[in-house]
Amino acid sequence: MRADGRGGWSVLRDAVRTQLWPIPAIGIGLAVLAGVLLPRLDARIDDNLPPAVTDYLFGGGADAARAVLEAVAGSLITVTSLTFSLTVVTLQLASSQFSPRLLRTFSSDRFVQITLGVFLGTFAYALTVLRTVRTAADDQELFVPQIAVTVAFGLAVASVFALVIFLAHLAKEIRVETMLATVHRDATGTLRRILSDRDSAGPAPGVPDIPASSEVVAAPSSGFLVWIDEPALVRVARQADAVLTITAPPGSSLIEGVPIGACWPRRGGTFDAGSLRELQDGIAAAIHTGPERTAAQDVAFGLRQLTDVTVKALSPGINDPTTAIHALGHASALLTELVDRDLGPRILGDDDGPIRVVLHRPGFADLLDLAIAQPRRYGADDPAVLGRLFQLLAEVAWQATDQDQRRSIAEQLGRCRVTTDAQPFDDAERAQLSRLADQVIQALAGRWPHSA
Repeated sequence: MRADGRGGWSVLRDAVRTQLWPIPAIGIGLAVLAGVLLPRLDARIDDNLPPAVTDYLFGGGADAARAVLEAVAGSLITVTSLTFSLTVVTLQLASSQFSPRLLRTFSSDRFVQITLGVFLGTFAYALTVLRTVRTAADDQELFVPQIAVTVAFGLAVASVFALVIFLAHLAKEIRVETMLATVHRDATGTLRRILSDRDSAGPAPGVPDIPASSEVVAAPSSGFLVWIDEPALVRVARQADAVLTITAPPGSSLIEGVPIGACWPRRGGTFDAGSLRELQDGIAAAIHTGPERTAAQDVAFGLRQLTDVTVKALSPGINDPTTAIHALGHASALLTELVDRDLGPRILGDDDGPIRVVLHRPGFADLLDLAIAQPRRYGADDPAVLGRLFQLLAEVAWQATDQDQRRSIAEQLGRCRVTTDAQPFDDAERAQLSRLADQVIQALAGRWPHSA
């Protein structure tokens, strides 16, 4: 399999998408440009405009134009402050009520970014145009940019509508159902971009064993593994005629100097000191860490977010099992999507065939355990949560495509049953949970249970 050079672009796109400032900054720049150019256009054509046009343009004098622009600028900076305050409150709510990992989802909300861009752009435009309005008392020629002032009025009206729509949007976004759907959508996009279909992946080449004489590949810096520059790894491995494996998948927490893989000469033997140092420097340059996990190459990040929401909802301080059950539903949908994806190690090689790089990724068993282990532990005393876990296993079992996946599901079923047996449920609850567990067995056998 050839290296994918889109990783760096994905990281850059994710970094820009999850920041609040880029779109507002672009809006301010365009507004200042328009505030400079439109008065110049006014100076050229205002005297030649027909009455049919000027009837719809600003018709006041210089003092009235200044009053309008000052009112627009003053009100918009106040509205912008309110918008920022509401956004910060929403971020705090998402962090404390659901999960700190959801902050990236909120900050990437394009509607919020555009709204802030409209407000700040209108403010910057009004100030820029204000500097061009001149009265006779200024010992200069009277100048009132009719078109520019009319545009400022239009932007102010548009900002009022934007504020109303923003408030409605914010009320929708803080609902847990909307947040879970957003996380689900982003996670699905990530796995579809990163993971190929199982049928289209072709037969996987064998993963080479790490020889005892291999050299350690250490983490170049501490932090979360954000992305791996695959073409760069293949290039340095080819130059050294080496094979290297990275055992830490994107999303892993790295500690500088701690091993994250190994490398060895492809034709046997050992590296000389200069070649090894050059190879390790090249590998370090291709391993990028950051202060937080991102969705650029991390296929487990979406499930981590959903699991965090589930566990937070089950905490004594929140005590909201309904939200936990909803989050488990989204986790089930992601897992059923993953069963048809190639989750094996990513093997990269030269065009002519030799294997150069092996990148380990979380397997189906790891992802299934991520979605179930903590909810099972923290929701052990709630039969509704355990029941939803059994349903999740049945749904994933119905979609499972090979024996390894079914074996992982059967193992999780056994652990859920042990947890159920350890709880002081009444007979009716035990009977219901037993029926749900039996449905998992039927789904594993290819028979969908029709009874509740």
